[in-house]
Formats: sequence, C-alpha cells, structure tokens
Amino acid sequence: MSSSPTERGEWSSKIGFILAAAGSAIGLGNIWRFPYTAGENGGAAFLFLYLLCILFIGLPVMIAELSIGRRTRKDPVGAFDAIKPKSPWRLIGFMGVFTGLAILAYYCVIAGVTVGYIAKTVSYNTTSFSEYTANPLMTIPLLLLFVVLTVLVVQGGVRNGIERWAKILMPLLLILMVVLIIRSVTLEGASRGLSFYLKPDFSKITGKTFLAALGQAFFSLSLGMGAMITYGSYLSKKDNIVTSGIFVSFFDTLIAVMAGLLIFPALFFAGVSPDAGPGLVFEVLPVIFAKLPGGTLIGASFFLLLSVAALTSTISLLEVVTAYLVDEKHILRKRAVWFVAAVAFLFGIPSALSFGAVEWLSDLPLVGMSFFGFMDWLFGNVMLAVGAVFISIFFGWVWKRVKSTTEIEEGCPGYSAWAPVILFLLRFFCPIAIAIVLFFKFKDLIAG
Repeated sequence: MSSSPTERGEWSSKIGFILAAAGSAIGLGNIWRFPYTAGENGGAAFLFLYLLCILFIGLPVMIAELSIGRRTRKDPVGAFDAIKPKSPWRLIGFMGVFTGLAILAYYCVIAGVTVGYIAKTVSYNTTSFSEYTANPLMTIPLLLLFVVLTVLVVQGGVRNGIERWAKILMPLLLILMVVLIIRSVTLEGASRGLSFYLKPDFSKITGKTFLAALGQAFFSLSLGMGAMITYGSYLSKKDNIVTSGIFVSFFDTLIAVMAGLLIFPALFFAGVSPDAGPGLVFEVLPVIFAKLPGGTLIGASFFLLLSVAALTSTISLLEVVTAYLVDEKHILRKRAVWFVAAVAFLFGIPSALSFGAVEWLSDLPLVGMSFFGFMDWLFGNVMLAVGAVFISIFFGWVWKRVKSTTEIEEGCPGYSAWAPVILFLLRFFCPIAIAIVLFFKFKDLIAG
C-alpha cells in the first residue's frame, strides 16, 4: 500500500516551503560559482543576461516541477509513473534520483572543506587551499561531518526537520551576507568594484557571455533532478504554485546578486583581478580578509555563510533520494536517510581523494580533469540539463494541457490566461536553449 500524503508530510506554511525550496536552490553555486563566472564574463553585462535567463528558463521549469509534484504527491519516479503509467518516462525520475545521490556525494566534499575553513581561519592556519585539500586526513573526516549534519536535519521529516531548519538557516544566511556586504562596500576602492558589477558595458556581450549566463541561471536553481518535484509533492492544493516559484527564484537570484556585492568591492580593494577563476573564494578571499581590520572574524563569518548555503542544498539532495525510498520501497524515513547517507559518504571518498591525495584520481586519464571535477561536470551540469530538457518536454507535450492548467489553477486563479506563454516556453524555448548549452559544454570538453 502506498503512502498517503499525510504520512509523507506536508509543509505547515507557504513561507516554510519557500524558505526550504529557496534553500535547495541556494548553495555554493550562488556564493562561490556565480561571482567568478560573472568576473570572467564582463561583470554587469553578465548579470543582465543572467537575470533574463532566470525569468525565461529557470522560472518556467520550476513551475513545471512543482506542479508535477503537487499533482501526484510522489517522488520523481512515482510522479512520472502516476501521470504516464508504465511508460519509459519513469526512467527520467530514476535518472533524477541517481543524479541527486551523485551530486550529494561530491558536494559534501567541498561543503566539508568550507566548514574546515572556519576553523582554519580562526586558528590562523596559512596552509594553501591545494595543500589543505590534498590531505585525506582532513577532507574525509570533513566529508563525514557534513553528511551527518545533513542527516540530522532530514531525518526529522518535512515539518520538524527540513522546514524548521530552513526557517533558521535562511534568515541566518541573509543576515550574515548583509553584514559582510556592508563591510565590503565601505572598503577603499569599493566603488570601482560596484561599477564593474552594476554598470553594464553591453559591448562586452558575446556568445560566450550568453552561454555562461544561461548555464549559471539554470544550474543555480538546482532544477532537472526532481528536487522541486519532491518539494512540490508536499504542497497543499491551496498553495499558489506560480507565486511560490517566483519567490523561490527571486530568493535564489537575490543571494547570487548579493554575493557579487560582497566579493567585487573586496577584490578591487585588494587589487585582485575579477577573473581570478574558481579559486576566488578559497585562495583569494582569505588573503583579502587578512588585510582587513577584524579580518579573522570576517573570514570565519564568510565561511560560516558558505557552510550554511551548502547545508540548505545538501538537505534537498538527500531528501530527493529519501523520498524515493519512502514512497516506492516503503522504507521507514530514518532508515532510508541513514542508508542514503552511508552510500553518499562512500561515493564521496574518491572525490575527497582527487585534490592531490591520489594521483590518478586528481588527473583522470582521457578526460583531463580530477574525479571531483568530472563528477561536477557530468552530474552538476550535464545530467541536470538533460533532466530539465525532458521535464520541459513532459510538461509541454506529454501531460495534457487541460490537466496541467487545472492543477496550477488550484491556488492560482487566472493562470489559464498565462498558460499559453508557459507552455510555449516549456515546449520550445527552454529545451532548445538548454540543448544549446549542452552542445557547447560537450564541444568545450572535446576541444579541451
């Protein structure tokens, strides 16, 4: 006998859901990846394109996932099966569940390092990022620590676990960011950083800029693996799916934009190039913090901020796989959570060893990147994009328009007037745009 919606759990309030879903989307990608991607692609020009991509790609796919979840009250596998029984579409659900598990495994490695950097900063440890992460006696225990932190939240269930902690972690995240932004924008030379970030030079827009903005906008929302299908399955029928999707997208974008306000003034204060690349947060910022009055406290606060952002994402990654085991295999929640966590920890060990501890994992033959880098490219980029293409097609072409419109109109009167726009975006624009990003990502990999 399948679980009823009551047994599965339900959000107690709209704000609880919005904070939890925004937390799912907000992660290291917003605070770590967004600033260096913007820095490499023209600053304000990139930001302008990024906001357009969130509106025309991220939001429609978000609405599609939430509505599929609420309609079926199922995990990603069960959701596709409920709308299109005994069809190959359930394989997209399986792909999402497996993708969630794979991302959780490597994501907890870098998330653990952010926790380690809190202690590293406070203890005035000057070890470089490469030396720090090459030590397996450091990375593996930190991986385990972050997996356990995630378990302690998710095993509490929807209301007492995920929603309760989201109400604590998300405001904490915002408060920490505001404090650090105030300090950053008052630094000498901050105005040059703000100008680079907020005053667009449209002559800098190229095809590469657009692709970078499209990729960042899509991937930052964590769509394509069924996380929003899972969170949507805990929504009540009176909740407004459209406004919920808008709020989640807004908060996710807000955090990314705030990360730029925090980092670019600090970079220009220190005379560091904004296109410093992926090492920006872990290698460049600690040097900047050291130059500031109260730098130790500011640095520790920043890495606490990163840790909180990472935790809000790992919670949803663990929940995707847990919901599948609870719904489809009828395993008790606590057992399911600990089982998934154990698998994620074991799968995460190769990534933890790929920062220099094990040579062949640090430079995989044929692909020319570390095991961690390959996992991030394959699952954090490609598999999420493939999943989102299929979700767009499923909503736009397979799920009957009348049924999808009726589902969304419950809680959102007047949606039918906007339904043709959403359908057009999901049928044509989103799949084509995401496919273009995928094409160029494969092209870059082959060229590299």
